[in-house]
Amino acid sequence: MRKELRWVLDTNAVLSALIRPGGVSGRLRLAWQAGLFTPLVSRATASELIRVLAYPKFKLKHAEQHELLADYLPWTQVVRIPDPPPATPACRDPHDLPFLHLALGAKADALVTGDDDLLSLAPLRGIALLTPAQAIEALEQAS
Repeated sequence: MRKELRWVLDTNAVLSALIRPGGVSGRLRLAWQAGLFTPLVSRATASELIRVLAYPKFKLKHAEQHELLADYLPWTQVVRIPDPPPATPACRDPHDLPFLHLALGAKADALVTGDDDLLSLAPLRGIALLTPAQAIEALEQAS
């Protein structure tokens, strides 16, 4: 029996998967929809995604933003972050902290990101730090 993979995807990984369905990140979208892994979200990470989808540069109408969220949120597992949140390694960008808190608090199998600040923290207490391409490769090896 295969272990259910529980991964945290940072906002850019999710956004790329939703907006560019043909690329590597788009394959992540197909994988979460096929149940190959469960994306983990917290209140803070979901709020961040909602905020970013509304950026004017994406030119997404309100209905399009909701449609993209509907292609992601139903496949996620919501995790409540303890108060106080888990201690994290020093991180240059404070916007990355919610993803670290989520990964550590949920004891995720991996954090998927293209962010060099996050990737530089590997190893992260038993949690793999993967680029989207590495995540796809890991899924292919697991099947």
